Amino acid sequence: KNQTLEQLNNQQCCNIDCDVHLYTTMTAASNSESTLQRKETVTSKAAHGAADMTRRMVCGGLAGMIAKTATNPLDRIRMLSQTGEHGAASGTKLTPFQLYRSILQNEGILGLWAGNGANLLRVFPAKSIVFSTNDFYRGCCGYLYWGSAEAYLENSGQLPWALSFLSGGLAGMTASAATYPLDLARGRITGKLAGPGGKKHYKGIVNTVLVTAREEGVKALYKGVTPTLLGAMPYEGIKFGTVGILEKAFPKKNDGGEDGAITSNVMRKVIFGGAGGAAAGLLTYPNDTVRRLLQLQGSKGTTAHYSGYWDCVRKTYAKFGVERFYRGAFINIIRMAPNTAIQFGSYELLKQFTAGYF
Repeated sequence: KNQTLEQLNNQQCCNIDCDVHLYTTMTAASNSESTLQRKETVTSKAAHGAADMTRRMVCGGLAGMIAKTATNPLDRIRMLSQTGEHGAASGTKLTPFQLYRSILQNEGILGLWAGNGANLLRVFPAKSIVFSTNDFYRGCCGYLYWGSAEAYLENSGQLPWALSFLSGGLAGMTASAATYPLDLARGRITGKLAGPGGKKHYKGIVNTVLVTAREEGVKALYKGVTPTLLGAMPYEGIKFGTVGILEKAFPKKNDGGEDGAITSNVMRKVIFGGAGGAAAGLLTYPNDTVRRLLQLQGSKGTTAHYSGYWDCVRKTYAKFGVERFYRGAFINIIRMAPNTAIQFGSYELLKQFTAGYF
């Protein structure tokens, strides 16, 4: 009997050990599978996030190119009025219509689109960075303000005006810092009227960059970068901040089905974007004038020289008065409203159409 009891005890112990081993093995396998699933989820989310950011950058770049091409004639007239490099006597003020005729006489109809190639090369990376990073900065601000990404989305992505201003301003500074040499090249191409016989001072964006670096040094490619960065913060901040205020004041409605909702949202972006662009263009225009004057110094045909931002402000004010800082402001507002409206509308439309592919 003792022997039989001992055998039974040994068998029970063996069964318990087997059960423990089996449980341990299954637990380890389950933990391993759970860890693998978590890794796959994190990887999938990271890949989706990268793809979505790329999509937003492409949409933003294309929207900027569409808007710039559509409004380049107005931009050319505004640039010549702003810089004063229109072939007339120094200090002479020409009306937008006189500048229009001067461009046609000296450069022909294509002169209205002079610098558009440089514009597009600059605009695509600049606007892709602006729109995508604004979405990123808005998401960060929304997370901090609402406490979670889910709460931010549940509240239709709305933020207080100050946070909309901040996210837009940071996006503008990021884009300006990344693409400034292209902006300088564009300013020199479009800010000067061709000389006698249609002879142009610069022949393209690559030529402008190379000539500027060779004749004035690589450092010259960043002339005017300080007012550009200082101006980018309030300019993009006011633009995106105004859009944020209007979106909060006039929330979107989902009536009319999916197609109706898309059309309604695009039209809202067009109207709000136009208002934001006009407000930003008017309030930051004096700083933009100083930026253009600094960019042109040292270029072919320009004799003015400034030691820095405040020296440019002082000399310009002493010679021409306050009016000089607003020269071309009217045509700029006329340009900015449709330009920004097309930007925001095109970006929203492209974003809606490509949403299902990522």
